[in-house]
Amino acid sequence: MRCVNLLSFGDIFPQKTKSFISGMSHKNVQSLDQIVSLCKARGFIFQSSDIYGGLSAVYDYGPLGVELKRNIMNAWWRAMTQEHSNIVGVDAAIFMHPRVWEASGHVEGFNDPMIDDKQSKKRYRADMLIEQHILKLQEKGKGDPAKEAHAAEVQRLLDTAGTRKGMCEDLYEIIMEEEIHAPESGAFDWTEVRQFNLMFKTHYGATSQSDEDAIYLRPETAQGIFVNYKNVLDSARVQVPFGIAQIGKAFRNEVVARQFVFRMREFEQMEMQYFVEPGSDEAHYEQWLEKRMAWHRSIGIREEHLRVAPHPEDKLAHYARAAADIQYKFPIGWQEVEGVHNRTDFDLSRHQEYSGKKLEYFDQKAQKRYVPYVIETSVGLDRTTLMVLSDAYREEDVDGEQRTVLNIHPMLAPMKVGIFPLVKKPELQELAQKIETDLRRSHRVMYDEAGSIGKRYRRQDEAGTPFCITVDFDGLDDQTVTIRYRDDMRQERVSVDQIAGLIDSKMSF
Repeated sequence: MRCVNLLSFGDIFPQKTKSFISGMSHKNVQSLDQIVSLCKARGFIFQSSDIYGGLSAVYDYGPLGVELKRNIMNAWWRAMTQEHSNIVGVDAAIFMHPRVWEASGHVEGFNDPMIDDKQSKKRYRADMLIEQHILKLQEKGKGDPAKEAHAAEVQRLLDTAGTRKGMCEDLYEIIMEEEIHAPESGAFDWTEVRQFNLMFKTHYGATSQSDEDAIYLRPETAQGIFVNYKNVLDSARVQVPFGIAQIGKAFRNEVVARQFVFRMREFEQMEMQYFVEPGSDEAHYEQWLEKRMAWHRSIGIREEHLRVAPHPEDKLAHYARAAADIQYKFPIGWQEVEGVHNRTDFDLSRHQEYSGKKLEYFDQKAQKRYVPYVIETSVGLDRTTLMVLSDAYREEDVDGEQRTVLNIHPMLAPMKVGIFPLVKKPELQELAQKIETDLRRSHRVMYDEAGSIGKRYRRQDEAGTPFCITVDFDGLDDQTVTIRYRDDMRQERVSVDQIAGLIDSKMSF
């Protein structure tokens, strides 16, 4: 695959000087709170239903956030479909036949072990409680062989939970033996551990209320691709290997949902399922893992903040032959952004069994039939948005003054150009508004005439706007303006009739 060839910052700002960089100190994002604060202040992301006190783990995207999210989505879609002749798209409905989720295993097995604190009525994931307990033991046990051995034994018990009695019973026994207290209340008064299905359940039809009429909000978008596999095969003139891509909403009733948009109950996924001949799956898996890592680097994410974490063989999902997470170093630590999986023929075989429809592929050249294997790439759009914001965030000290800036790649930036008349004079406003009109045809631009130029620059820095144009009185005589670059704050004088071409040349893939 030829990945989206995004320009590097060095290409965009070729005259960035070493002396300037060495004279400017900066620090990256230190905590998630910094991102949350900036997102609300600048209109990236808001708490859903905020005026009513908010809805836990549900968020709304504001004016800047919706632009950033859409730009990321477009970059992914272009890299997946436009740059591949054998990958097509679908947009499957959120509601699907209930049998879909029986075939996929979600009805029976899409569960988390939960436990309730009787004192605070708070609900927790039992395995996460134990993991947090192990971390504390490891921290306290540094240099103490006995305590280190104790932490290792608890970890072993967690890893083998479900093999002695049952998952819920084993987890409850660990919590009791270790006397793990509730994080918020401090109480040691737990309910039994029980499995909690993460799918949102509702009823289909105006009068239906029975379980037989139950329907689910989809917990993932992949199944919408699998059930449309035959439709695409019959209509799109594709041949194995080929892929189907989709961007869409998914819903999970998480027991523990926290950490801003990293883990939500309503979220968006960008998935591509690549159908291959059995026997070629391992090679395709490795190729797609490399391609997906390259894509994350191409959108400006620093390489040292990315890593691949393969799943151990004994930890693989029931459908997977191989799996790996592409992780990013968030302020909350290394966390998964994207998963790449070799799903074998599990999904198509199950849907073939449950639907009674043949989902085999006939290879005319080899004169044989087979159920294709699937290589899946699944990336969270909301997590990718958080990753871009986290990686771009800087606090810089410039000549004794501090500025907050988002070094978002220009192709992803919500606003591309800020346009400022130097002062509120009709002749300057007229020229600035003409430039705004011209650029608005191809770019998102922001016209701003409020406050000093310095304050206007800072507002656009925090929004991640890569270019700012100032119209002054000299420009009325010679038809030139000052363009200022976000990352190094360098300024240069350019002709008005060259602005559009200059911006376009720095924005292209």
